[in-house]
Amino acid sequence: MLLLVRHAMPAYGPAVPPHEWTLSAEGWQAARRLIARLPADARLVSSGEVKAWQTLGGDGAVTRDRRFDEVTRVEPWEGDYRELRRAYVDGADHPGWEPRAEVAERFDAGITEQLALAGGRPLVVATHGMAMTVWMTARLGLDGSGDFWADLRFPDAHRVDLVAGAVERVSGG
Repeated sequence: MLLLVRHAMPAYGPAVPPHEWTLSAEGWQAARRLIARLPADARLVSSGEVKAWQTLGGDGAVTRDRRFDEVTRVEPWEGDYRELRRAYVDGADHPGWEPRAEVAERFDAGITEQLALAGGRPLVVATHGMAMTVWMTARLGLDGSGDFWADLRFPDAHRVDLVAGAVERVSGG
């Protein structure tokens, strides 16, 4: 079983880069509720970003793997960043943004390796909205990638069936 988790709500602001954001108080509460519903024997892996690692408990039981980091990008703090992000997952190229093919390739390599390391146990990966959407679009042919991304919650968990090419929400913020 593969569960992809979008991280819980971070404490955010322009003074701290997004890859350094930690969870907000609300995010910690939601993360604790999510953790209680995860399979007890699961292999827990997060992106290298603090907010993703904390979403799965933020301790030594969680392996960090940078291949699950969010899309690298240059975007303004002010303005319609949601519109830019949705356009990106829908296929638009933005200067200074990591190419979607590279995101999908690194993410897929991470999934392949981590599933092998899980040895048949459930794999739970805490990651980020754009990265997981880009990967599912490339790997599974996800329809309506912009709609999927826009509907993601903080946190949000989806069961991914790689054989059937199906995605099912199992928990949301």
